[in-house]
Amino acid sequence: MKLLEGKTALITGAARGIGKSIALAFAREGADIAFTDISRNEDFETTLQELKDTGVTARGYVSDASKLDQTEEVVEQVVKDFGKIDILVNNAGITRDTLLMRMTEEHWDQVIKVNLKSVFNFTKMVQPVMLRQRSGSIINMSSVVGVGGNVGQSNYAASKAGIIGFTKSVAREVGSRGIRCNAIAPGFIMTEMTARLPEEVRKDWIAQIPLRRAGTPEDVANVALFLASELSSYVSGQVIQVCGAMKT
Repeated sequence: MKLLEGKTALITGAARGIGKSIALAFAREGADIAFTDISRNEDFETTLQELKDTGVTARGYVSDASKLDQTEEVVEQVVKDFGKIDILVNNAGITRDTLLMRMTEEHWDQVIKVNLKSVFNFTKMVQPVMLRQRSGSIINMSSVVGVGGNVGQSNYAASKAGIIGFTKSVAREVGSRGIRCNAIAPGFIMTEMTARLPEEVRKDWIAQIPLRRAGTPEDVANVALFLASELSSYVSGQVIQVCGAMKT
């Protein structure tokens, strides 16, 4: 018996990076996958095919997660296509890093809108589905930056800290209906974005990590798999840091 057999998962921002790794990990454990991304490009099509190759039912949806009307349309379509939503992973996110003294209002608004408002949008629209089912697992992607802050990322840190407060509040609101809500706070994870950093910057980051390596998207996906499955049936309202003890 696979851990997620018979389940349907909806994952935002999953055409690449951590979201893609989570989608593939869930699919390998038997979950049917609905995923969203901002555009239907080569990454989108490749991910969709890789998911289908696992043998599960998979569909991709083009959607701007920061817009409530588009979110409502996607959730309605997913329910029509799959009949239910057992797992929601709010993964969509961006960075617009710069020191506060140089940060524009646009830098601030973009990050808060995509990173934090998208979590509100999808959780709000999926909540009635899970309430009717009297079950569900919501997993929100925060960051160690949301726990401890970081220079040049005040907008990103604020958005990710907001996700933590939102997660804990939702867990209290819906727990009585069998719905769990948790957050994952990744540390330094090697993705397409971090791979573009200068080598000396990457080395400096890794030197601060007790495990002496960067994390991988698969490291994060493994924790998401735990939170999505019945292995974590009594875990809710928590923030799990996936950072190699960089932040303790």
